[in-house]
Amino acid sequence: MPFQTVGRKPTIAISHLGCEKNRIDTEHMLGLLVEAGYQVDTNEELADYVIVNTCSFIQAAREESVRTLVELAEANKKIVITGCMAQHFQDKLLDELPEAVAVVGTGDYHKIVDVIKQVEVGQRVKQISAQPTYIADETTPRYRTTPEAVAYLRVSEGCDYRCAFCIIPHLRGKQRSRSIESIVKEAENLAVEGVKEIILISQITTNYGIDIYGEPKLAELLRALGKVDIPWIRMHYAYPTGLTPTVIQAMQETPNILPYLDLPLQHSHPEILRAMNRPWQGRVNDKIIDTIKEALPEGTLRTTFIVGYPGETDEQFEHLVQFVQRHEFDHVGVFTFSPEEETPAYSLPNQLPQSVMDERRNILMQVQQAISLKKNKAEVGKVVDVLIEQENPETGELVGRSGRFSPEVDGLVYVKGHAHLGTIVPVAIQDADVYDLYGQTVS
Repeated sequence: MPFQTVGRKPTIAISHLGCEKNRIDTEHMLGLLVEAGYQVDTNEELADYVIVNTCSFIQAAREESVRTLVELAEANKKIVITGCMAQHFQDKLLDELPEAVAVVGTGDYHKIVDVIKQVEVGQRVKQISAQPTYIADETTPRYRTTPEAVAYLRVSEGCDYRCAFCIIPHLRGKQRSRSIESIVKEAENLAVEGVKEIILISQITTNYGIDIYGEPKLAELLRALGKVDIPWIRMHYAYPTGLTPTVIQAMQETPNILPYLDLPLQHSHPEILRAMNRPWQGRVNDKIIDTIKEALPEGTLRTTFIVGYPGETDEQFEHLVQFVQRHEFDHVGVFTFSPEEETPAYSLPNQLPQSVMDERRNILMQVQQAISLKKNKAEVGKVVDVLIEQENPETGELVGRSGRFSPEVDGLVYVKGHAHLGTIVPVAIQDADVYDLYGQTVS
């Protein structure tokens, strides 16, 4: 069903690909289009234009974006390409896809209404800022695409780090933070809408505020958000060196800040980290993780690793395996190295075969699966709070998440009993597997 029907304006569908940063861009484009009176529909077949918000982070993401674009082109749809792939390939997309009526960069999605107006009169539009500088705030219209009780909240955009494998600074620009007041106001607006969980996102959340305040202000932001009527606030993309005693203390003392940390560690071996241009991390990995576990004994740690980085030896990979076994993270994502042309890692010697990288990923995931099962089994017998997000209409089974599980990247809790969607209820955990928990509501 359309979100809004107005006059004779064209119908627009949006296809969202990629990460939650991209999702927020999509939600703002939806909000701006609806505010401008456009009919926005979930059905691409009925749409006059399809906006494809693309991802270009790694090769697999680009392939998914290309498949989506080709399918729409074969269906003779007029396509507006936005997001990272538009920023990345610009002219190439216009040259190779006649059906593409516009490309819109990562710093220009707020101009989507003007772009649509231009293509309506027959123009082919390239709206790309070479150095993205825009960041939306609490006044920017937004139509959320997440479950009603969950929302992502972007605290900053862009990145000033230059990790050798990462193309994000090239695509998203330099770090630009929002003010604490702006973030808190948006959180308050979300609370009024009934949101029960906010996920704070950026490229590096622990660097929040450096560009506008001259120093990191994450601790101050967390304390300010502690005054907002949102039961759960969790952080993604917390770099370990930014988890200062001040930040950890703010987490300890602010009840609605979940003791959940997403730490994109990428590797454990100092030589690989040096090659990644993350030499600082190799000196602090073990110490910081031990400090976090001591300060947040009930905390949940998620991380991601890259295997098969150019030159990674068997011994260096084994170092990573032992690192994972030693620290027993709650959740781990493993990616094989993806060479990106605009990054220093692209031209590094000793690139590994994909077969070797795949084997290492599988080994590390098998190690982690045993740890994840152990962690989940430890929840059996406990009563935990669960945010109810779905209900199977045929079986009546409820599906939600505990504070240990972040949306889309972690597990689920399957719940028997009665509860309203969008509420947080106590659930007695009765069983567990590698990824998910199973329980019964407690009356």
